[in-house]
Amino acid sequence: MLATYRLRADEITINFLKSIQDNYRNKEIEITIQDVEDETSYLLKTEANRQHLLRSMEEARNGTPLKTMTIGQLDKMAL
Repeated sequence: MLATYRLRADEITINFLKSIQDNYRNKEIEITIQDVEDETSYLLKTEANRQHLLRSMEEARNGTPLKTMTIGQLDKMAL
């Protein structure tokens, strides 16, 4: 079983730890700690991506129709 909990370090309480103990009673578990990068900062890192996102936001504000595609078209793009 895989579970991911995303929370701030100050939100880790005794009750949270107790719930993990209760859910995984008598099982060996592995706990990995990873800093989570702010998604907005990550998406705005490169100038090209930043411009693309800003253009998309402006199109949404202006009511520009969304681009649609079929699953087949999406599959072709993945090749």
